[in-house]
Amino acid sequence: MTTSVNLVQLHILFLSALWDVGYLLNTGMLFPRESSSREVKELNGLWNFRADLSPNRNVGFEKAWYKSRLAETGPVIDMPVPASYNDITQDPRLRDFIGWVWYDREVVVPARWVANEGTRIVLRVGSAHYYSVVWVNGVKVMEHNGGHLPFEAEIGDFIRESPAAPCRITIAVNNTLTLETLPPGTIQHMDDTSKYPEGYFVQNTNFDFFNYAGIHRPVLLYTTPKAYVDDIMVVTDFADNIGLVHYNISVLGTPTATLKITLTDRDGHCVASSTGPSGVLKVTDVNLWWPYLMHESPGYLYSMEVHMTTANERAAYEDVYALPVGVRTVKVTSTQFLINNKPFYFHGVNKHEDADIRGKGLDWPLMVKDFNLLKWLGANSFRTSHYPYAEEILQMCDRHGIVVIDECPGVGIKDIRSFRNASLDHHLVVMDELVRRDKNHPSVVMWSVANEPAAEMPPAGLYFKTLIAHTKALDPTRPVTYITDSNYARDKGAPYVDVICVNSYFSWYHDPGHVEVIPIQLKSQFENWYNKYQKPIIQSEYGADVVPGLHNDPPMMFTEEYQKIVLQSYHEVFDQKRKEYVIGELIWNFADFMTAQGVTRVVGNKKGIFSRQRQPKAGAFILKERYWRLANETGRLPPWTKYPCLL
Repeated sequence: MTTSVNLVQLHILFLSALWDVGYLLNTGMLFPRESSSREVKELNGLWNFRADLSPNRNVGFEKAWYKSRLAETGPVIDMPVPASYNDITQDPRLRDFIGWVWYDREVVVPARWVANEGTRIVLRVGSAHYYSVVWVNGVKVMEHNGGHLPFEAEIGDFIRESPAAPCRITIAVNNTLTLETLPPGTIQHMDDTSKYPEGYFVQNTNFDFFNYAGIHRPVLLYTTPKAYVDDIMVVTDFADNIGLVHYNISVLGTPTATLKITLTDRDGHCVASSTGPSGVLKVTDVNLWWPYLMHESPGYLYSMEVHMTTANERAAYEDVYALPVGVRTVKVTSTQFLINNKPFYFHGVNKHEDADIRGKGLDWPLMVKDFNLLKWLGANSFRTSHYPYAEEILQMCDRHGIVVIDECPGVGIKDIRSFRNASLDHHLVVMDELVRRDKNHPSVVMWSVANEPAAEMPPAGLYFKTLIAHTKALDPTRPVTYITDSNYARDKGAPYVDVICVNSYFSWYHDPGHVEVIPIQLKSQFENWYNKYQKPIIQSEYGADVVPGLHNDPPMMFTEEYQKIVLQSYHEVFDQKRKEYVIGELIWNFADFMTAQGVTRVVGNKKGIFSRQRQPKAGAFILKERYWRLANETGRLPPWTKYPCLL
């Protein structure tokens, strides 16, 4: 018992040391949850929509469309929210539109919210691509630079100025990408009027997915008291059978508050409690959070309820917020990735938020279908290629035990001008927002700060040294990586990552059609990277395009037979090197997805093991057989998981 107590004390000291350099609470971005003190009103559905088709794309601002109902400014159409606008109509101008689009909607705010001066009313946008400006009743309330992450503003004062009037919300969204955005891009003007219409321009990018745009995630109103729980951060550990949940709580709206923190298990039983804004909850006989197929009870979550009370001479306030908590640890050695001190092997996929019609819009049926396919496949992990996914997806990962490499939108950093200070400053802010949003998800085990940057360029070393150090300061508990396709000897950012993540497409982009080179080149790739950096390696992308139903024997590129032999050739080398230092394999891609039009893409990228409509290709069955074999070799599975799971 003495040894156990000492271990617990050492772990608490370790957690406290992490806290000193960890995430500095400023303003939080807690996911809106209803409670006895909070209400949520979704504003999803049909909004009025108008694209600014003027030559300079600026008439909406020049004529102040936000000052009146959008329908009064000109013709509008129905637009579903959340959804990308690109594929909703038959108008090709909207499909490839670059510039400002405008949304508005009048909403009814509950009278009790408006009447109660002690209630904060917050407008939140889950994400909009790319730059957004928001008005309430013609008054600007916020701007946000960047897609894929949420932004919000308190709007109660604006509503209370005219409590009897409808609340009109106007959102302008611009999808233009520049050298300083993430992802970056450039606008190219075609001035030769003998070839192009007057004022013609195109958006150039260096990434291989369609630049869908619009309001992609839910818009909602939610309430809190004037004094409220603004943010929560948890860091977890365990010693023997005792779980440790180190917490830090930020309260705004009052200089003093009384806090009661209660941790309950899956059955609703209290297992630990505390008071005060920071502390450690100790859980005896802890149920750890384990990945899918690594334990009989994956994805175990506790609920940490924070109950705040405060009062002054004018009013008393009470706020309640419940945060799901998974107790787990992550460590990296020179050859292994450890979850709860056990070796973890990533056998998973890369994904995209992409589907017919709705583009990148949040879609619950599609989400649930994808998780059923992941579990059928025996996948235990995925990377959020190439941008942060919806919070609702990460919540599903927490519950199902799916491990996540959480990637920021740092894709397509190919131009040397995108390594300038302005780009770096924005990149640092994006990581601030990403870590602030996702820091408490047990499924998130590693941050990825970029995908396939031009890491051999001279400025890349300082850029990624700064970026990775910043991310580690925000969160010292998780490893940091980026995904590379650079030469191992010239990659200037690789010295700073914790895990080497390498993309390669032998026999596809290199030596196309020659699968016989895969074993030689892949083995050399692994040995070169490991010998230089002595860090564990994930094959973060590999694969081959397949047109569903296209067959040929002997195998030829784009046939199902070719994808099958490419995968099998990679797997043979994986099986050799995972005994040494290869810690994972992520297929590119889970499903086919849309791209910009080009001579190498036939209605999108076809490297999915499922079609865009989520029907399996031959490669899906190859991976299913492999992943379940890997799970049975490395996991501790209950009987029912020997065949893909019951839900």
